[in-house]
Amino acid sequence: METTEKDILRGGQFLVKETKCEDVFTPEDFSEEQKMMKEAVMEFNDREIIPHKARFEAKDYALTEECMRKAGELGFLGVAVPEAYGGLGMGFVSTCLTCDYISSGTGSFSTAFGAHTGIGTMPITLYGTEEQKQKYVPKLATGEWFGAYCLTEPGAGSDANSGKTTAELSADGKTYKINGQKMWISNAGFCKIFIVFARIENDKNITGFIVENDPSNGITLGEEEHKLGIRASSTRQVFFNDTVVPVENMLSERGNGFKIAMNALNVGRIKLAAACLDSQRRIMSLGVQYANERKQFKTPISDFGAIKTKLAQMATSAYAGESATYRAAKNIEDRIAIREASGNTHQEAELKGVEEYAIECSILKVAVSEDVQNCADEGIQIFGGMGFSEETPMEAAWRDARIARIYEGTNEINRMLSVGMLVKKAMRGHVDLLGPAMKVQEELMGIPSFDTPDYTELFSEEKAMIAKLKKVFLMVAGAAVQKFGPDLEEHQQLLIAAADILIEIYMAESTVLRTEKNAKRFGEEAQKVQIAMSKLYLYNAVSIVEGKGKESIISFAEGDEQRMMLMGLKRFTKYQNYPDIVDLRNEIAEKVKAENKYCF
Repeated sequence: METTEKDILRGGQFLVKETKCEDVFTPEDFSEEQKMMKEAVMEFNDREIIPHKARFEAKDYALTEECMRKAGELGFLGVAVPEAYGGLGMGFVSTCLTCDYISSGTGSFSTAFGAHTGIGTMPITLYGTEEQKQKYVPKLATGEWFGAYCLTEPGAGSDANSGKTTAELSADGKTYKINGQKMWISNAGFCKIFIVFARIENDKNITGFIVENDPSNGITLGEEEHKLGIRASSTRQVFFNDTVVPVENMLSERGNGFKIAMNALNVGRIKLAAACLDSQRRIMSLGVQYANERKQFKTPISDFGAIKTKLAQMATSAYAGESATYRAAKNIEDRIAIREASGNTHQEAELKGVEEYAIECSILKVAVSEDVQNCADEGIQIFGGMGFSEETPMEAAWRDARIARIYEGTNEINRMLSVGMLVKKAMRGHVDLLGPAMKVQEELMGIPSFDTPDYTELFSEEKAMIAKLKKVFLMVAGAAVQKFGPDLEEHQQLLIAAADILIEIYMAESTVLRTEKNAKRFGEEAQKVQIAMSKLYLYNAVSIVEGKGKESIISFAEGDEQRMMLMGLKRFTKYQNYPDIVDLRNEIAEKVKAENKYCF
């Protein structure tokens, strides 16, 4: 069946419209082609990456480069690149899937892969002229050349548009001379081209350039940075000293660099979420294997309630992350298809498709990067003292996971962005927040219903809870927008609390919808443990929403308004029938113990 625009929610609309489970894409929906891709990528990871873990940890940069070449030969670097430029031209879901399963061997290779295929190649495929694409993309797609992305400067971090690197047009108008310094440049040590952002004259916005890495053209590299994690990913400073670049190497048009940078990061964010998924599966599997073998007081430690809690939580977070990431990836893929069908070029379609779901990309980046860190942290804890040793895999996983909360925009920036973008979409009429927010206000003024709803059907109460959590967000955000208007962005603590509510809604809903869809297909019995994980995730989400909602309300409301909103919060976070959390955790833990791995 052909997907039409009205079937797919626009970005951010999940908050104000109900999504049917039939309309979400799940990992159980992978096509035969995608399953084959997954197998090929897992096989590559098991053969080329995982056996050499110690060499990556010992900062073997040459090994990272060698593995990147092998990945290129197998076509993995060109999954998202159109066939016209030497790639495989696969859809957005396949792009995320490749990123997911190739990234769990070590964060060093994962970073090199993500930086090259994402921010190193994408800006040219999405913004390049036909000549630029013909010249550079085939080499990048096959791994003959590698790409890097030069945005960050010593003084400019989250404020990406404040860079001091300059580009000066020559007297004859044929070249630009670039001067400046970039830092934290992934792949700098072995890349052939840089995507460089520089400012022309006193332009408000920066401009992008494609710059070939030629040391004789005023390009020098700093020493390799010594980092907490991702130790074998090449990270250097890059200095440009009168580097001459032909005018035809400008990317897109003058002053468009900030837009290129932001859109490249949107793609990077959802791919970073995908890159953290298989890491969670592996950490969880290693954790349960150790817990099953390790005996204390003559009992495997996996039998103890304290460890079961950890195993259940690790499995649940991984399952939720998969559910939400692939839901969004398919939304993006469908939106791209709609735009192409309506006459957009592949470039325009992909740009607009990803941009449409920028809110979801930010949500995923934050949620999954924090979950993988928590997962690795609990992994160390399950291993106990051994977890702290370099001989076991957990400490490297923990160190590698830490960077995910910083790059592609820090989690703090992404939290504020997600709410800020949603408010902007509402102002532009893309998401009707005002109508639903007014309805919630009316509901608060009215008398609550004392009818006992019928919750006999699978997930009927859970879906009602998710609808109520959406009301919490609308209540808090609606009142905050009314109170602060355009000054809302100055209230960072409030934005961050609101973002946490938004994140939990999207993640919990995605998890429940995936399981509901699969229970209808495969039967409830076959999805028993997935049902338990969905209920557990939602219960935890409700607790977070309750806490963050309260924090928000008391930060800006007072008197009667505060009392009314707090009563509303209580009403909107109350279950009719509370799930037995201990039972749910035990059910999940027993399943992974029996399978001796993450098995969903």
